[in-house]
Amino acid sequence: MTECRRLISAAAFVLLLSACSMLQQTTSVHQPMTARPMPARAMTDGGGSIFNSQSRSLFEDRRARYVGDTITVNLVEKTAATKSSNASAERASTTDVGTPVISGLPGKFLNKVGVTADDTTTFSGKGGAAANNTFTGTVTVTVIDVYANGNLLVSGEKQVAINQGQEFIRFSGVVNPSNVTGSNTVQSTQVADARVEYKASGYIDEAQTMGWLQRFFLNVMPF
Repeated sequence: MTECRRLISAAAFVLLLSACSMLQQTTSVHQPMTARPMPARAMTDGGGSIFNSQSRSLFEDRRARYVGDTITVNLVEKTAATKSSNASAERASTTDVGTPVISGLPGKFLNKVGVTADDTTTFSGKGGAAANNTFTGTVTVTVIDVYANGNLLVSGEKQVAINQGQEFIRFSGVVNPSNVTGSNTVQSTQVADARVEYKASGYIDEAQTMGWLQRFFLNVMPF
């Protein structure tokens, strides 16, 4: 009896672990979601020179280029895909066999007996698929890394709380500084390796989510 209880407890523990792993929401957005800028270095005496290599120039624009800088991304994602296929095949054949007239042999009833066979095969198949996605908005992200060629790895999220639920907009990707406008913005279509997520949490979202026990059996049941 004690051994049976241990087995039941172990099975329940595995069940709970499986449920927790299935309920845990993962993200594919580059991590970390933000980064602090590098500490400012102490200013050195330039000997009366206006130029100082350790600070931004007075005439330099404020486009993002260092870790910790921010960029506003205009989300203008719009995709449309349509696929259709059509195939057909048809074959028809006719066979006509007749026995010759043979005299002097038994079985005269078989003389002039004809056999006819017709065969027709037809196949037709059609298929189609369509998908349309539109995502517009803005999100400000932070430069979390600067590559050797100058490209910027950016990542960030926006959280909006509505009543008893929260909405998350996450974005990450690689930005070419030459695509950043003077107002420090960039189009999402110009971001390489872009990853966009739009998720929500709250009782409304939970009502549309399959329960953890159903998920468990959906993954382990063989039929």
